[in-house]
Amino acid sequence: MTEEIKLSRRLLQVASYLPKGAIFADIGSDHAYLPCYVCKQDPSARAIAGEVNKGPLASAKETIHTYQLSDVIDARLGDGLSVLQQDEVKQLVIAGMGGALIRSILENGKDKLGSVNLIIAQPNVDERNVRSWYLDNGYIIEDEAILEENGHIYEIIVGKKVEDTYSLSEQQLLFGPILLTKRNALFNKKWNSERNKLVRIINQMKNAKEKDTVKIGQFEEQLKWIEEVLRNGSNDN
Repeated sequence: MTEEIKLSRRLLQVASYLPKGAIFADIGSDHAYLPCYVCKQDPSARAIAGEVNKGPLASAKETIHTYQLSDVIDARLGDGLSVLQQDEVKQLVIAGMGGALIRSILENGKDKLGSVNLIIAQPNVDERNVRSWYLDNGYIIEDEAILEENGHIYEIIVGKKVEDTYSLSEQQLLFGPILLTKRNALFNKKWNSERNKLVRIINQMKNAKEKDTVKIGQFEEQLKWIEEVLRNGSNDN
């Protein structure tokens, strides 16, 4: 008997945003655990598992075969959204990469996004890059989550395609418009850590022989935002 698929908390949260009957792509799918879990839970779901390297693709195909899901999940080799045909999927998952890489995958594959009404991104770092791409390309931030796993704090950012234009402040792009409203203990923990890192960086830059005053100014402004948010957050609790 095949073992039940066990997803990490991070991927379980990602999976929870997919609707019933999802027709989705998981880009950078690795072992294809996420699409296999979703399609096992929901027999009406269909998935494409995209991988840029042959090793992980072989692992994905093996997982799909083990769980007898070859009729509903297709594992494909290719860079980013090049694995997709136009209008082939309605939802897109990109998890476990840096925000800049996620942004470039979305930007380079824009011609494949015509029918994609939901993007679930989980950047490991640089979440602002993902939010600003959503903003520039007609996706409203419908939901956000923050969670900790194995000593790392992750954010999940869900973008929904909309007709209307909308705007976000620089602070909302940095902290997340929904996370900023919730401001839970984990949010405060993350931004306390980021504040400490930023203080160290600013001090190092100020002590350098050649000072980048523009960059120092940008970092100091960001530090001010973080300290304001943390101050407000502590008043709310």
